[in-house]
Amino acid sequence: MATAPPEDQRRLLEVQALDTRAQQLAHRRRNLPELARITELEAQISDLHSSLVQSRTAVSDLRRELTKAEADVEQVRNRAARDQSRLDGGQVGAKDAQALVAELESLSRRQAALEEIELDVMERLEAHEEALARLETANQELVAARADVEAQRDARFAEVDGELATVRAERATVTDGLDAPLLALYERVRDQNGGRGVVSLRGRTFDGLNVDLASAELAAITEAAPDEVVRLEDYGHIVVRLEK
Repeated sequence: MATAPPEDQRRLLEVQALDTRAQQLAHRRRNLPELARITELEAQISDLHSSLVQSRTAVSDLRRELTKAEADVEQVRNRAARDQSRLDGGQVGAKDAQALVAELESLSRRQAALEEIELDVMERLEAHEEALARLETANQELVAARADVEAQRDARFAEVDGELATVRAERATVTDGLDAPLLALYERVRDQNGGRGVVSLRGRTFDGLNVDLASAELAAITEAAPDEVVRLEDYGHIVVRLEK
């Protein structure tokens, strides 16, 4: 039958209180509202990313299309300028002059058609650039918001980690010199019971566990020797008996 000094058994209650506090802090750290907000913002950034890629691609394609359209117009203009220069120079025969005039008319029509294409591309490019600018702004705002929340998260992490460090230091002090087998038993029982390894009994009332014991089991607990390590039959928790 396991035994341990009664004062060591009572110290387990301090250890349990510190372990419970550490559990609460760890739970708080895992469930900070900032973490949920960061996840939400990252999802929004991810959703926006595909639209950004599509918009950037469309703008890039249209800019290339506009460059080609401008080059086509410039080529026709240059050809027309050369023909007009030859006509104005008066150094061509009548037949060649007629051919140049006809070509200039054709080039004028071609230039007008190409300028229509150029204008259409410019208008589409402008619309896509405006849409891209809105998406870029939205993305920047989301990224900035995420950075702000991450900074808040890190501050909360530091706060919780500081409290955890304090709790662990206090636990080390409380467990210093504590009966080793008793502490090992407590750790084992705590692991098996979701973090609760010890309960206190004052009169017929348990603190930390809502149970109703049969009279025989309760009597066996209260009548056990002070140094005997008593455990609940169904739950396995160590019972620390306190004065009424």
